[in-house]
Amino acid sequence: MTDPTLPEIIETVISKKTVKTQIGEVDVKIPRDRNGEYEPQIIGKYNRNADGMEEKILALYACGMSQRDISEQIKNLYDVEISDGLVSKIVDKISPEVTAWQNRPLETVYPFIFMDAINYKVKENHQYVTKAAYVVLGIQQDGHKDILGTWIGESESAKFWLSVMNDLKNRGVKDVYVFCVDGLSGFREAINAAFPKSQIQRCIIH
Repeated sequence: MTDPTLPEIIETVISKKTVKTQIGEVDVKIPRDRNGEYEPQIIGKYNRNADGMEEKILALYACGMSQRDISEQIKNLYDVEISDGLVSKIVDKISPEVTAWQNRPLETVYPFIFMDAINYKVKENHQYVTKAAYVVLGIQQDGHKDILGTWIGESESAKFWLSVMNDLKNRGVKDVYVFCVDGLSGFREAINAAFPKSQIQRCIIH
């Protein structure tokens, strides 16, 4: 006896189409159903262009994903094999912009500057090591906030912070009214060496 629900079952087949991307032409497998109701979400049914792939790679990189993880995500999304080297080349395109931002001129006076570090683990030479992303947040005289820069180090240290503050001076900062910092040993000495007239406020929330 034939199951009466069988005619209602949607049969799915796979079709292929070639789309143009920023990394060249690639073949994409598109599922199709009997009634033609399937709507792809990443590359539209009649879309032959996927120029946004490079932007997606950069967005994944900005989220902290490794080059290998990005390659796997692109494989899952587009069924396209891309090498870690290609991901690296795409990411390197924004390096000049990052360098220009990190070295841009700053204002001469900041009423407040907040300094802290976020510790995180990264895989390096087949082992996990702890590093710190040093973040400097400045409050401008008109009240607007501005990230003055970020620096990567092994761990928080007064010596590293001194190099950071010397970098700020080299980029145009001449005076800071108040530095807001945590209780890192040697922090006060580093600030006094670079900005001897500045006041130091210990963070009350950390």
